[in-house]
Amino acid sequence: MPIAVNNAGYGVLVPLAPPSTAQPEARSAAGGLVRVRVWDLPTRTFHWALAASLAGLAATGYAGGAWMEWHARLGSVTLALLLFRIVWGFIGGKWSRFASFLPTPGRVLAYLREQDDPRQHAGHNPLGALSVLAMLAVVMAQLLTGMAGDDGGGFTGPLNDRVSQAVGAIANVLHKQIGQWLLLALVLLHVAAIAFYRIVRRQKLVQAMVDGDRLLPARASVPASRDDAVTRAKAFAVLCACAALVGWLVGY
Repeated sequence: MPIAVNNAGYGVLVPLAPPSTAQPEARSAAGGLVRVRVWDLPTRTFHWALAASLAGLAATGYAGGAWMEWHARLGSVTLALLLFRIVWGFIGGKWSRFASFLPTPGRVLAYLREQDDPRQHAGHNPLGALSVLAMLAVVMAQLLTGMAGDDGGGFTGPLNDRVSQAVGAIANVLHKQIGQWLLLALVLLHVAAIAFYRIVRRQKLVQAMVDGDRLLPARASVPASRDDAVTRAKAFAVLCACAALVGWLVGY
């Protein structure tokens, strides 16, 4: 413990300040990080709605029986969500657009070699982008094969009457024996990646998908995604149009 001398000439014991227990991200925040809106509300809502829908689809699908009607309804809801995300990938906030995270070979290699510009992936990094696109593609395939399939046990998808019996049988095999396991693998990979970035790289990806913001270096001058009343009204209109299209497609 160091000794200081007061005005009277007496030595005074001065306690040392306790060591900082702040997280690296919190310490950096005082040294040049700014809060940037990366994920707009429509994107965040889609993300959690899709997660809930997939959980519901898994539960109703494995329950079977009378729950298959709800399985089909949830499939229609999920298809509307997916169509919304595809459209939003072209007209949504900056970091929700596919153009902002398209994982070209050059971007992926630069990221793996740590030679990339972090400003290019304030949203999804190239590896995360590959995961997102794979997830969207597999979910879409699961939805279409489920809607066209015939399980041979009395349940047929809402689009089964528009395909041949052979196509319906193939769709059922793809849906049950391949697609569900591929989708499960992608979900587990997604969760593992979130845990890795939280524990190893100290990046709070889940929190960013809740409040929409990330702490980024001020010197990087990362542009924010637009997230205002106009954006949300536009998203609601797109979602309604997608829901109407799915309703027409499945005959609701």
